[in-house]
Amino acid sequence: MDFGDLGNMRQMMEQAQQMQEQMEKRLVDTVVEASTGGGVVSVRMNGRKELLRLKIDPAAVGSSGSDLELLEDLITAAVNQAGRRADEAMQTNVSGLMGGLNLPGLS
Repeated sequence: MDFGDLGNMRQMMEQAQQMQEQMEKRLVDTVVEASTGGGVVSVRMNGRKELLRLKIDPAAVGSSGSDLELLEDLITAAVNQAGRRADEAMQTNVSGLMGGLNLPGLS
């Protein structure tokens, strides 16, 4: 057994751990926003897809049940759009991190 290989393996594992920690920090630090209905509903979400803020234009809340149903649909659409943007942002971040490694099949 070549102990040099073990040293290289250990170094690679440490590098992978550091990259994982960086990615976790980026997930928390990445913030995306999305809105629907011409800005009636807007959401802010982090890269972990945690909803950070939900904002509803007060004019959107009417007295009829159909207004409430529309508002619920707009909220759902805004949250889903923010989730897709979070995925896109993290894909970009992962590509940037992995680009420096030149690992086969991951670039």
